[in-house]
Amino acid sequence: MASGLTRLMARGGIMLAGALIVLQLTACGDKEGEQRKAFIDFLQNTVMRSGEHLPSLSENQKQSFGNFASDYAIMYGFSQQANKAVEQGMRPVVDELSAIRVPQDYLTRRDSLRQANSALVIVTQQIESAKMQADSSKAALKQSDDLKKVYDTAYNKVVTVPANQLIPLLPKLQALSQGAVQAGDFLQTQGTRVSFNDGGVQFPTQDQASQYNALMSTLSANSQALPQAQAAVQGGLQ
Repeated sequence: MASGLTRLMARGGIMLAGALIVLQLTACGDKEGEQRKAFIDFLQNTVMRSGEHLPSLSENQKQSFGNFASDYAIMYGFSQQANKAVEQGMRPVVDELSAIRVPQDYLTRRDSLRQANSALVIVTQQIESAKMQADSSKAALKQSDDLKKVYDTAYNKVVTVPANQLIPLLPKLQALSQGAVQAGDFLQTQGTRVSFNDGGVQFPTQDQASQYNALMSTLSANSQALPQAQAAVQGGLQ
């Protein structure tokens, strides 16, 4: 009898342990669900409504989102790099180009514009690299259908749309700024043979005027890049 009682108690202990394991797994599953729900709510009510800059996560939010915080880091990382590219790469060029109002400005601003323009090549490469890295990280995510639907929408707003705007715009802006520098260089080489009067420019020969007009035609072909870049700088990215 004692032996049988012992066996029953042992079985009971095993059953109890099994029940604890089930309870622990259930609790773990609930926690993941709560984290996913909190993250979805954050994407819908914060990320999708954010303005110029995405917010960084607080420590409480990181705990609330659990592993999903790393999903957000993909979008946040791209947003930080894109905004940095706009501020440090595009804005100086836009400011210089926006200040050119009369022909003489090509001459007086050519050195500062040349310096600002040199950063655009690096900026373009940085944006393309950041987009590739973000896309690669996103493709590796394993998300439930409910989260994936919301995350894809937010990702499109934060990463895809800004990248699709910037990547083709930057080379156009660079071509415009290079053209402005070339116009300044041309005016510089003319020395005293060129004169500036009433916001215009005069040349003693038709050949000089033709060369200058050709430079202006090139600038005109890329002129739409400036208002587009101004909008990106003034409005900011997500």
